[in-house]
Amino acid sequence: MEQLKTIGRELAMGSQGGFGQSKEFLDLVKSIGEARSKAEEDRIVLSEIDILKRKLLEPDIPKRKMKEYIIRLVYIEMLGHDASFGYIHAVKMTHDDNLLLKRTGYLAVTLFLNEDHDLIILIVNTIQKDLRSDNYLVVCAALNAICRLINEETIPAVLPQVVDLLNHQKEAVRKKAIMALHRFHRKSPSSVSHLISNFRKRLCDNDPGVMGATLCPLFDLITEDVSSYKDLVSSFVSILKQVTERRLPKSYDYHQMPAPFIQIKLLKIMALLGCGDKSASEIMYMVLGDLFRKCDSSTNIGNAILYECIRCISCIIPSPKLLEAAADAISKFLKSDSHNLKYMGIDGLGRLIKISPDIAEQHQLAVIDCLEDPDDTLKRKTFELLYKMTKSSNVEVIVDRMTDYMISINDNHYKTEIASRCVELAEQFAPSNQWFIQIMNKVFEHAGDLVNIKVAHNLMRLIAEGFGEDDDDADSKLRLSAVESYLQIMSEPKLPSLFLQVISWVLGEYGTADGKYSASYISGKLCDVADAYSSDETVKGYAVSALMKIYAFEIAFGRKVDVLPECQSLIEELLASHSTDLQHRAYELQALLALDARAVESILPLDASCEDIEVDKDLSFLNGYIQQAIESGAQPYISERERSCMLETTDYHSRDHHEVPSHALRFEAYERPKPSSLPTQASTELVPVPEPSYYSEAHQPISTSSVSERESSEIKLRLDGVKQKWGRPSYQSSTSASSTPPQAANGTSSHPDVGVGSSSLKPRSSYESKKPEIDPEKQRLAASLFGGSSSSRSDRKSSSGGHKPAKGTASKPPKENPIPVQPPPDLLDFGEPTATSVTATDPFKELEGLMDSSSQDGGSTDVMGVLYSDAAPVTTTTSVDSLLSELSDSSKGNPDTYQSQTSKGPNSKEALEKDALVRQMGVNPTSQNPTLFKDLLG
Repeated sequence: MEQLKTIGRELAMGSQGGFGQSKEFLDLVKSIGEARSKAEEDRIVLSEIDILKRKLLEPDIPKRKMKEYIIRLVYIEMLGHDASFGYIHAVKMTHDDNLLLKRTGYLAVTLFLNEDHDLIILIVNTIQKDLRSDNYLVVCAALNAICRLINEETIPAVLPQVVDLLNHQKEAVRKKAIMALHRFHRKSPSSVSHLISNFRKRLCDNDPGVMGATLCPLFDLITEDVSSYKDLVSSFVSILKQVTERRLPKSYDYHQMPAPFIQIKLLKIMALLGCGDKSASEIMYMVLGDLFRKCDSSTNIGNAILYECIRCISCIIPSPKLLEAAADAISKFLKSDSHNLKYMGIDGLGRLIKISPDIAEQHQLAVIDCLEDPDDTLKRKTFELLYKMTKSSNVEVIVDRMTDYMISINDNHYKTEIASRCVELAEQFAPSNQWFIQIMNKVFEHAGDLVNIKVAHNLMRLIAEGFGEDDDDADSKLRLSAVESYLQIMSEPKLPSLFLQVISWVLGEYGTADGKYSASYISGKLCDVADAYSSDETVKGYAVSALMKIYAFEIAFGRKVDVLPECQSLIEELLASHSTDLQHRAYELQALLALDARAVESILPLDASCEDIEVDKDLSFLNGYIQQAIESGAQPYISERERSCMLETTDYHSRDHHEVPSHALRFEAYERPKPSSLPTQASTELVPVPEPSYYSEAHQPISTSSVSERESSEIKLRLDGVKQKWGRPSYQSSTSASSTPPQAANGTSSHPDVGVGSSSLKPRSSYESKKPEIDPEKQRLAASLFGGSSSSRSDRKSSSGGHKPAKGTASKPPKENPIPVQPPPDLLDFGEPTATSVTATDPFKELEGLMDSSSQDGGSTDVMGVLYSDAAPVTTTTSVDSLLSELSDSSKGNPDTYQSQTSKGPNSKEALEKDALVRQMGVNPTSQNPTLFKDLLG
């Protein structure tokens, strides 16, 4: 009566929204439970989602209501719908100080989020704070969340606190800390590799729950490295003995079995440690014997422990008494009416026959009964047992059973497994080749498309090799039986493609070998196969090859070949086939029919399928032809490895390989230009320029002997001869400010050139070409791409040769007096501007003058500055290089006649910063004191 009253009160509370939930939530659960279709359920859930979206947007939601909304979101998520709009509210609830709300938030977060979710970062700080809480229930909630949400990146954030919790006074906290460390080890073993000793320590914890939790990470560690934990064998055996003696609290009993799950985990660990170790196995004998005696076989949990004992015995080195106890337990399983226990008995029997094959003979009838059982899972497990029990004496019975079962099932996956096992057993224990061929035919016929192609090749090899002895009669009988069986099978309406390939190959090789069947009969059968399976190009290819062999053998024996009309039509059809393989085979067959017997016999010898084919991978028979071709001027062959190496720019100059053909793409850097021997030859090569390093050479003294070596190791882009297409005109002023360099007594002139961070003096060529126009846009592009000026840095004289001179040198003038011409611009002239001011000139007019000039002068003009300057006055730039070049020719000319060219240089402050060499020397660029420079040059 009291119970009825209690139920009534609970029902009344439920109808009024009791149990802490509102009536709306209970109505939701009730309506979903009463839904008659998935569509109706989805409609109810989508309606609930819309309601929750509106309610969660309301301000100042009471905590009790928010808790209910989160639970309803969990319910929606568990039904397979998206509740991501409320994830952030679950995260916020984990921050609440109320224990019930916090645990609800953690529960929802662990269900909603995964370890890679973006919101994980928002709860890491909360977890860290909760791990330091004084309330162990809060700590446990945080540890539960760690096991589900912490990923490899966030492990270091919480690892120290989790390690500290291993010594917590509450056993529940220590247990969950062990579980968290186990999770860390599975996620990132390297992050907790230094904490492995903590698992050993916790194995001796006073609380059985902590000790049981420690067995799980130890099992994983022992699986990875057994030898490192051999010393724990006695400890595990001692723990298992205490458990079986019921020394643990009663709260750990399950169906009157003391801590059964701890026993199962200990048995699994002992199986790993005792595998192949006699001494460790002997330590386990006593406790395993006690388990067989004390386990209650009337309960499922007791049978589970017995089964685990059988597995342990099958892994270690057992004693005869333990084998007898295991056999008795297996006998009880097999005699049971429960399919589950029979399954365990078949599995245990399959494990023990590896140690003692005689055990299976005691249970033959029980195994046969399992084969006839309607339970398909039990039947499959029984076939696994038969597969392990197979030997030469019973292979025929077992394979016949397996093939019959293979034919009866429709599961392609398991049919493939059964077929592969039948093939394996037939190849290993076949009593005769005829039986093997029959079994293979049966397997191919019913599961040919599921069999590995290697099986077909093995079958063809067996038929070709025969018995492997010198008994030719036996081999002939074997091949004849194969031919007869295949001719009979060909009448089947549908055969697998792989099986047809085997049939075609065998008929082509041995169809007419014994003379029982004529060539016309076999060729007709092959044509029927090709016609029936016209969509399978592989089968048609095998059929054509078989026809080729049959006709070749007939020609070799001197018999007249009568090609059947259907065979002729097949050949004509394949000659026009879209398949190049079939077309090639048809042309080969047509050509073979026109050969004589001697040629055919050398091409397709009789019964030569098993002869070894020697393959000359180096093609040495072509050596004479190759040598003759090389002597005639052909290029040697370059291997693929060498070709790939030649494309590597870094190693190109260090290897002495042949040149890549001119039509091939070349990715290596341009080679250094070679000096021209003809004075009239135009040079379009790249000329050396110094590397623009501002700091590496700033502290080095000027050395004219090393300048040429430095310059010769670098290359620059030459753009002279490019037609000007763009640019805007500038204001033109008097050209009286332009000056000419001094002429030496012997007719040579100095040509200063400013190098960036270095100076150089190189002999100038006496052959000069007509000065082309230079495009300013291309100058800027070259300066951006290559870090230097795209224009020439030295003057050129008009000459048919057009050889590019080196910069900073003197050259021989022409016979007539040279006309002063504006020199080519130097975009990277960072010299100091002089105090001389002149008016700006139009650079394009200057460049047009260069085209008509017969000689060139020194100096440097910044064309870009002139083009884009709005102010008329500009300053003259004088560089250290120009002065050095002038002084070097002082003995031949008058150095005092030097006049600098007018140009607008870069910003004065920037020029001072970049011209490190001038600052190092302490020379004023505007100074033209020859004595000072002579002293510097030594």
